[in-house]
Amino acid sequence: MTILVVGSVGLDNVETPSGKRIRTLGGACTYFATAASLYDQVSMVAVVGTDFPPEHIDFLKTRNIDLRGLEIVQGKTFFWAGRYGDDLNVAETLDTQLNVFADFRPSIPEDLRDAEYVFLANIDPDLQIALLQQCRAPRLTVLDSMNYWITSKRDSLARAISMVDVVLFNEAETKLFAAKSNILVAAKQILGMGPKALVIKRGEYGSILVTRGDGAAWALGECFFLTPAYPLERVIDPTGAGDTFAAGFMGYLARSDDLSIEALRRAVVHGTVVASFTVEDFSIDRLRTLTTRDIDERYQEFLKLTYFETLPGSDCECFRRPIS
Repeated sequence: MTILVVGSVGLDNVETPSGKRIRTLGGACTYFATAASLYDQVSMVAVVGTDFPPEHIDFLKTRNIDLRGLEIVQGKTFFWAGRYGDDLNVAETLDTQLNVFADFRPSIPEDLRDAEYVFLANIDPDLQIALLQQCRAPRLTVLDSMNYWITSKRDSLARAISMVDVVLFNEAETKLFAAKSNILVAAKQILGMGPKALVIKRGEYGSILVTRGDGAAWALGECFFLTPAYPLERVIDPTGAGDTFAAGFMGYLARSDDLSIEALRRAVVHGTVVASFTVEDFSIDRLRTLTTRDIDERYQEFLKLTYFETLPGSDCECFRRPIS
């Protein structure tokens, strides 16, 4: 299956308690494509400037990523500078320079408009809508966004959400978009707009998959799937974790070509596993050496970490025993 990703490719300055990197390879499209290429064929639609180091393009080619949709135009590449303190869930943006990304009007190459799996990374929702209109009949469309678009272009984002199958938000974005303080109520409201599923990313606390109920049904055991984060002794750089979560999620679905609820749950675990590798080094450095065997082994470890036995009896008989 072909996975099409549209988003940013950029250069980052990143500082964390573990160190600092200058003009390192970044951008949502970069993180996603690098990780998803371990699962299936990936085609990238993005833009960079003439200052973009050619060695980065050479690396993407080594991952067999289709770069026909990568435009190189006169000017400077998108640039972001950020700093993380002791709380690695919070990034302090020091500088953002859109550069050539400011005038980016992506056009999907004709033969890629038949892509079965489409990921719209965090970009202007008006562009996301335009891109969705260029796709012919994708099996799965997934959208990511952020608080900036929620507050500045809510109506456009709402329309884009109504056009896709899966939405990726973090917990704060979910509550902000729905204007609800309860995450379950907020999730139900977003799914009522049209998507079949919502994935709520919670950083070091894991993630929640919320799917539509059958008719009026809204049963926790049927509509909700919760996963913890994979435990790590040391996190180096959380930049790109959300994008590589999306890559593991969509990559597994594309490779298996299965969109059942059970597959969606397994895909969330794959997303969790891939993101756990990403944060072990700066930029995409850990992803450069990551293999499918690494992913499979950590997936099996995750199964052991989260396994528990069912209660004896079908009616939870343990609760009938008196407490002494």
